[in-house]
Amino acid sequence: MTRKEKVAFVMNELDQLYPEIPIPLDHTDPYTLLIAVLLSAQSTDVRVNKITPLLFKQANTPYEMIKLSVEEIREIIKPVGLSPMKSKGIHGLSHILINKHGGKVPQSFESLEELPAVGHKTASVVMSQAFGVPAFPVDTHIHRLMYRWGFTNGKNVVQTERDAKRLFPEERWNDLHLQIIWYGREYCPARGWNIENDHITQIIGRKSVINKLFKGK
Repeated sequence: MTRKEKVAFVMNELDQLYPEIPIPLDHTDPYTLLIAVLLSAQSTDVRVNKITPLLFKQANTPYEMIKLSVEEIREIIKPVGLSPMKSKGIHGLSHILINKHGGKVPQSFESLEELPAVGHKTASVVMSQAFGVPAFPVDTHIHRLMYRWGFTNGKNVVQTERDAKRLFPEERWNDLHLQIIWYGREYCPARGWNIENDHITQIIGRKSVINKLFKGK
């Protein structure tokens, strides 16, 4: 199977599995999505989705958020981890959104990445899911699968994103990054991987990776 055929196979299989693609993080608008994605760093979507209702009940706009102190925000978001950094980031970016962007979440990668605690991945998620701008945010699932499927060398997420954008059609990026995440969670986890469940990796995966995973069973 050629690289082009493998790419087409992956897209077809993911479309069959996930014709409708749920958004992992609960949100109601670009601001609440931005905060939810920020909170998800080194945490789980399940945990974040339990905490954001508590936070957004008190403040779901930047104007309401700055009325809370950093300490108050930190107390609410403690269960998601990294609360000292995240609470300062949420408070700080809310001030910047008000002072620099009229209380709105900016619709550019550059402006988003200038916000406290907002990196390229967070900006990419917001651009794709809130504004429909083509992006390919790379999380651990995508990074792992792109390597297992032989689509990238696995050196770092920057290279993985570059390779994903090169291989997949731009109009598919926003759907594909979510489909790959869901596939990784359900069929190809980092631990407890079962080749019998992971049919995509069975067919197109790197032989060296599959052999190594078999040995670990």
